[in-house]
Amino acid sequence: MNKQFALKCCKAAFVGLALLILYAPILLLAIYSFDKTNMIGKFEGFSLTHYAELFRNSKVLGMIGNTFLLAFLAAILSTLLGTLGAVGMYYSKKKAKMLIHGASQIPVINAEIVTALSLTVTFVAIGLGRSYFTLLIGHMVICTPFVVLSVMPKLKQMDNSLYEAALDLGASPLKALVTVVLPQIIPGVISGFMLAVTLSLDDYIVTMYTRPSGFETISTYVYNATTKGNAHTAVTLSSFWALTTIIFVVIVLIVLLSNLSSIRKKEAKR
Repeated sequence: MNKQFALKCCKAAFVGLALLILYAPILLLAIYSFDKTNMIGKFEGFSLTHYAELFRNSKVLGMIGNTFLLAFLAAILSTLLGTLGAVGMYYSKKKAKMLIHGASQIPVINAEIVTALSLTVTFVAIGLGRSYFTLLIGHMVICTPFVVLSVMPKLKQMDNSLYEAALDLGASPLKALVTVVLPQIIPGVISGFMLAVTLSLDDYIVTMYTRPSGFETISTYVYNATTKGNAHTAVTLSSFWALTTIIFVVIVLIVLLSNLSSIRKKEAKR
């Protein structure tokens, strides 16, 4: 019993240490987001100043709006393209499937700087200047392969006989795809969409090489403010502590609600 208890304690300590290393920087920002100070390491008292500043700064709000709009547009288009690509790949012949799958995973394995430079050279070669369109295409290039990775396992798990039965009963391939295949792979589609949103929100390198002049996202704005600096850098960056906290809390709530929903569905099936 003592050995088992010690082993459980070691496992718990290891998991706790790993979680602490992962989340300590975010928790540090969250703590300081409720402090008056603009410098980490100096406590001046509880305050919601950074949150008020975040929602009062029209430039920051516009930049945040640009970031989320781009992320959702890129995620929607990437999810459509990635889902169709995964379905087409799944029903292709073996050699074609292997070739397409290998090609679709190049952006995943490849260094992001190589992808960004390749996109820039391609746009210049075909005469496309940097615009919102090139930025959207760049984000789709990095997001779509991850949607494919999310959808493919669900396609492999589904019951193929249902699709074949739908065709035998007179349904067109499109109708069978929408009414039979799509409901079975929808968890993978949703996972791919959420992953695409996260990747787009997080991207910096592709954004820097493909964005139009004057267009800012959270990543580019924070980087420029940190490296170049300006008269309002300290105030602006401290307001991002509040933004980081809000995003983190929202993600935690989504994960908790998703897990609770999954648990309830499993209990309902029993």
